Amino acid sequence: MSCLFCRIINREIPSKIAFENDRVLAFYDVNPQAPVHILIVPKRHIAGLNDITVKDNELLGEIQNIARELARRENIADDGYRVVVNCGANAGQAVAHLHYHLLGGRKFSWPPG
Repeated sequence: MSCLFCRIINREIPSKIAFENDRVLAFYDVNPQAPVHILIVPKRHIAGLNDITVKDNELLGEIQNIARELARRENIADDGYRVVVNCGANAGQAVAHLHYHLLGGRKFSWPPG
């Protein structure tokens, strides 16, 4: 499979792992946009938000809980953090595998784009 994140999940490409269970992998971004920048991905290939179904609700909730726990572990929960999902090329989705960016450790501005 040519999906970059699937290759990371399958350990074909090395990555610094922040969290893993049987359904989700979280790893540190190689091009961080904040002092803390972790990508959280489902292990099952889902191209993006447009490809989720109601059957994915439990998985998506699990990802939200993992983001919260990682924010605590990284000591960014109290000061604030951002969780971002880009959907499609115009929104900045560079890899066609659903992924959540956990960003923190600095002050963010609004609007983000």
